[in-house]
Amino acid sequence: MRVMEAKLLNGTAEQYQALDEAIRTAQFVRNKCVRYWMDNKSVNKAVLYAHCKGLAKEFDFVRKLNSAARQASAERAWASISRFYTNCRNKAVRKGYPKFKKHCRSVEYKVSGWKLSGDGMSITFTDGFNAGAFALYCNGEAKTPYPKLQNQSGAGDTQGRWVLCSVLPGCGAQRAGSIHRQCDWH
Repeated sequence: MRVMEAKLLNGTAEQYQALDEAIRTAQFVRNKCVRYWMDNKSVNKAVLYAHCKGLAKEFDFVRKLNSAARQASAERAWASISRFYTNCRNKAVRKGYPKFKKHCRSVEYKVSGWKLSGDGMSITFTDGFNAGAFALYCNGEAKTPYPKLQNQSGAGDTQGRWVLCSVLPGCGAQRAGSIHRQCDWH
């Protein structure tokens, strides 16, 4: 898997606020999934996915987040739970009990919730937060046109996966965020 990183540019304060709300919502979904696992027995990944659907019905701000991004947050919760179970099985000294995230800095948009421009130099977020379009600033290698990508089965075209990460102030970015493009090159 190859990861390409770009910075989001030319956004307004409202657009960046919308992205921050999306990141906080992803954190909320992850923490609610961990809490659901703590409170209930026989919880697995499929049950957490169903719980995400229930959260979207219960909370309006969760409904704004793209369903694939909600499920990616549940996957992150399940990864911590699964790691805990594995450590218990292996009798590790440190079990790594799943904790609530206080400072989540990313939301993951997989195949929907975003649209890449034809030239690959701007991205539009299309979920309920209405963040809108941003220019992408990246190095020369990332600016080259993207080749046709194939999914893991080898059939069909896909655009890869975008992971939106916030950037801490003073890191050299223009208060935007970094965005990572992860894809399999064939």
